[in-house]
Amino acid sequence: MDQGHLKDSLLVPSSRAAATNGPHHRRATLAPGTGAGGPCGGAGGVSIDVNGLKRRGGGRRSWVRVDAATGAAEAVEVAKPALMRRLDLPARDLRLLDPLFVYPSAILGRERAVVCNLEHLRCIITADEALVLREPDAAGGAAAEEAVRRYVDELQRRLVDRADDLPFEFIALEVALEAACSFLDSQAIELEAEAYPLLDELTAKISTLNLERVRRLKSKLVALTRRVQKVRDEIEQLMDDDGDMAEMYLTEKKIRMEASMLDDEDLQGIGNSHNGFGSSLSAPVSPVSTTPATRRLEKEFSFARSRHSSFKSSDSSQYNIEELEMLLEAYFVVIDYTLSKLTSLKEYIDDTEDFINIQLDNVRNQLIQFELLLTTATFVVAIFGVVSGVFGMNFEVPLFSVPHAFEWTLAITGVCGAVVFCCFIWYFKKRRFFPL
Repeated sequence: MDQGHLKDSLLVPSSRAAATNGPHHRRATLAPGTGAGGPCGGAGGVSIDVNGLKRRGGGRRSWVRVDAATGAAEAVEVAKPALMRRLDLPARDLRLLDPLFVYPSAILGRERAVVCNLEHLRCIITADEALVLREPDAAGGAAAEEAVRRYVDELQRRLVDRADDLPFEFIALEVALEAACSFLDSQAIELEAEAYPLLDELTAKISTLNLERVRRLKSKLVALTRRVQKVRDEIEQLMDDDGDMAEMYLTEKKIRMEASMLDDEDLQGIGNSHNGFGSSLSAPVSPVSTTPATRRLEKEFSFARSRHSSFKSSDSSQYNIEELEMLLEAYFVVIDYTLSKLTSLKEYIDDTEDFINIQLDNVRNQLIQFELLLTTATFVVAIFGVVSGVFGMNFEVPLFSVPHAFEWTLAITGVCGAVVFCCFIWYFKKRRFFPL
């Protein structure tokens, strides 16, 4: 298939898929007391079509199929029950790929397929093909469509320039891991580029706007860290379990199954020829005497075949598992480095927040000290108010007739106020209300 035609077909959703995958639709606002919902029928103007959701859950979905042998890609529509019957997958595994549900990243190895849910990529990998889910109408449809297009292009390029003997499922899994790790690392780089200038600005100038921007930045950082941590945990879980890694050898299991079927056919042919040879050379023999010999021969062939198969499995599975483990370990190092960058950024934000809190505490302490000084000065000034009130009385006092009595009273009152103020300051310093 032509590469340009494939990109156009991936970027332009079909009308059938758009009509099928639209369970959320906007309805006209109903007047109170009318419509199917009664008094509450049109309160919000937006409703959920439950029947549409049911049809979508079991209806056809748009996939991009990449053939393992030729690398050709084509857009197909497959129903969920057909996938379950064809690949022997339970419904819970396909729920991981449903855009209607929000599931974290997961990699599941099954008998005939590997189910991957990695960021915007949702795919099913078998020994013969890779099915990548396309959902243009889902949340983040443009980014998901671009991720699907890049995944298909890269997988086709790897299949054309195939230089090693990795099976198809490992190549498809490697491309998916590379796409997910690259996407998360780019998200981390963008977050770092946004964070450090903002934190420097906040350190230079503490304002409500800068604090709100840092709060939103930290929320994005926590969400991204969880996603990266989930991908890292999935890869680590696969590396720690040899059984899970062995389940992902789809090509080897397919070859063994085909070889077992050929051996069964050969055994049936040997059994038939044995029965014919015995009947041609001897007189008619009772079935009771011939059946145990035939069964014994079949058991011996079956035992020899099982021993050969188990020996071949023990001889190659160790190398294969180590090969897959090294592949997973390479991307584990990449995703762990991304997680370490996010952890360092979070520690830097926490240190900046601690510095900001210290600065705010200093400002708060200065305000408290200023308020305390102001209260003390107000108390001293109130003494002058008492004196002025006494001299403002409308009755005669002998002190009023003494020359310069008012001036001496003001001087004595000022000295007493200053002494009182100094005593308060000394007390505050002694109790460490003020810095020394």
